[in-house]
Amino acid sequence: MIEYFQLQIKISNRKLTEFGIPPFLAYPILTLCFIGLSVQLFSKSEFAGYAYLLIAFFFLTKLTDKKRNEFLKSCFTLKSYMILRLLENLTIILPFTIFLVYQKSFIFIPILLVFASASVFFNFNTSFNFTIPTPFNKKPFEFTVGFRNTFLIFPVAYYLTYISISVGNFNLGVFSMLLVFLVALSYYSKLENEYYIWSFNLTPKDFLTKKMKTGLFNTTLMCIPILIALGIFFRAELETLLTFLIVCYAYLATLILAKYSVYPNEMNIPQGVLIAISLIFPPMLIGIIPYFYIQSTKRLNAILE
Repeated sequence: MIEYFQLQIKISNRKLTEFGIPPFLAYPILTLCFIGLSVQLFSKSEFAGYAYLLIAFFFLTKLTDKKRNEFLKSCFTLKSYMILRLLENLTIILPFTIFLVYQKSFIFIPILLVFASASVFFNFNTSFNFTIPTPFNKKPFEFTVGFRNTFLIFPVAYYLTYISISVGNFNLGVFSMLLVFLVALSYYSKLENEYYIWSFNLTPKDFLTKKMKTGLFNTTLMCIPILIALGIFFRAELETLLTFLIVCYAYLATLILAKYSVYPNEMNIPQGVLIAISLIFPPMLIGIIPYFYIQSTKRLNAILE
């Protein structure tokens, strides 16, 4: 059983490294982000505990896949399997539980523990034949595939927008918009086959322009309910909302260019460091975007021309 968790850690470390962020930096950053976002959520909304439960439940349901758990049952005895699943679930809810204790929101902790324990006994077949409809056409595969894998996050984001309006908290509404953008950014972690790029029959410049237009349009489409709601109920903050939107657009374009600047390889540490620096100091994007663009055209030139 120990070997199983060691393997999961190695897999996580490898994914972080391939994404371009060393594990020794990624884990502290993720911890600080979790704490910072949690503090912001609880300081701005009286419904933060309920949002916390929804987010924790979402991560727990990811571990109830029937095929995954059938494989685990074939590797372990029933007793070991039950212990392993319980440990997995407790690991998932541990950071949420610790912060709920810090916030003295003790009423939500038993609910988390009961759900984490009960979900050990349930498995769900996630490979059903029903195709989740998307507002996107089939060509930009990032959004058709990504949306179907993450569609449960959008009700959470829209619900947070509703809460922000109910309590008059503009910052929580902005957070819900940023959550949608973060999900959209994750869609570009998957590399497509070279043949797919070649099939566009475009110049590198036109290909990148098309990719960025598609990304910006589709992300805006996912954010429209949030943007309209915040624009109506927080008219005084409209300029701030547009500023956040423009900055998000800039980071989306940067990530798209960064992806193709090293294609067909995964984004590596240099790209990750540049993006991390730009997060700390956004004006750096003025230099980073042209750099990634030049590198991308060079990489794509051999495929498209």
